Amino acid sequence: MAESIQRILERRALAGQHPQSPTEIIAWLEAATRGWNRQPTPFIWGGKRAARRSRSRQRRYALGGSGACTYRPIRRRKTALDKWLQASQVTQ
Repeated sequence: MAESIQRILERRALAGQHPQSPTEIIAWLEAATRGWNRQPTPFIWGGKRAARRSRSRQRRYALGGSGACTYRPIRRRKTALDKWLQASQVTQ
């Protein structure tokens, strides 16, 4: 998680700028950190992307608990047992 925070800080502090010295980079990073701490972005576990993914999974058909899925159900061929059970049904 430290790498992702470093990447965000670096992007916010150095966006479109060309520092000339390491002290300039440090000053810009500290300024970006102070600004971020004044108005922090709330972190929400899950959030909009997780909701979008779960809705997407609900629109699919699971294939036998394998983790695989398809957008429309796969028709099963009737087994000999299915054919036998269907043939022996009472039709009265």
